[in-house]
Amino acid sequence: MAYSSLIIPFFWLILFPQFLHLAKSQQKLCRKSCGGVPIQYPFGVDDGCGSPYYRHIVKCTAAGELLLLTPSGKYPIKNVTYDEDDPHIVVSDPFMWSCRDGGRFRPPRPFSLDTSTRFSLPRETEYLFFNCSTDEVAVESKPHFCRRFPEECDSVCDSGSFLCRNLPECPGALRGGSCCAYYPEAAESLRIMLRHCATYTGVYWKNIGGGGNGKAGAAFSQVPEYGVRVDFEIPVTSKCLECEDGGGTCGFDTQNQSFLCLCHKRNSTTNCHDIEHKISKAAVAGVSIAVSVAAAVGVGMGVWYVRRVRAKAPVTHGVQTNDNRLF
Repeated sequence: MAYSSLIIPFFWLILFPQFLHLAKSQQKLCRKSCGGVPIQYPFGVDDGCGSPYYRHIVKCTAAGELLLLTPSGKYPIKNVTYDEDDPHIVVSDPFMWSCRDGGRFRPPRPFSLDTSTRFSLPRETEYLFFNCSTDEVAVESKPHFCRRFPEECDSVCDSGSFLCRNLPECPGALRGGSCCAYYPEAAESLRIMLRHCATYTGVYWKNIGGGGNGKAGAAFSQVPEYGVRVDFEIPVTSKCLECEDGGGTCGFDTQNQSFLCLCHKRNSTTNCHDIEHKISKAAVAGVSIAVSVAAAVGVGMGVWYVRRVRAKAPVTHGVQTNDNRLF
């Protein structure tokens, strides 16, 4: 066996694990969007991305549709606002009444949230109930003072609601049906209302900007749209901020849910700059060790080869001749 044929395979046997380790450290980053809807912290559709508080709550389907998963069903997400002063998502509920239903009222399914999550239903969503039994539900037009003191009129379903009189996109779609506005304080109160009403829908006020300053300007910067607004909290930590400042993505360990900074090369418990520095040092050290070991093996193989040749050299009366002398 030739000397080179032994050294080269052994050399690569030493180096290959080092390069294999670096190859495995390449990390696929979390998806940044789904169906045109941006995905940012604290959400994530890939396990280990975002905050563990929202794990398995947001899903991207194979068809590219972003869904919110709640105890009452799966709801398409229309948009997400990550503004730290007003973070919220807007979902559409296929079981709610819509303009295409007109005077036909399909059996509804009450929308609900998991109370253990960091989601909440704000008053920016108004709920309209249709064809309610006046024997079971207090349906009447709320007096003007209710606008200033809504808590004093929470038990009344307002038949004089602006939205009932001006249904978004289809003002005359009810065709003589009754409508009243009511904000259910809890999922149970919503279920009770639906026992005595034909169906319901949600309308949120969408900010379009450009309305000017003050209350009058704010009124002209919003338009009503069908859907349910859901507020959420953004759990920000110093580790996450440091991770994002270094170009990483905030995530977590899927085994113990501890914080991880997801980087292009591999994960880190601190930031991407720190892990890249460690990888560089590890790679240099690994290659240096491999070269040193290979050199040592080379010397050893050389000595072994010399001894083998000497052992086979012909000897005449115990003395080597000039023809077979090595040195």
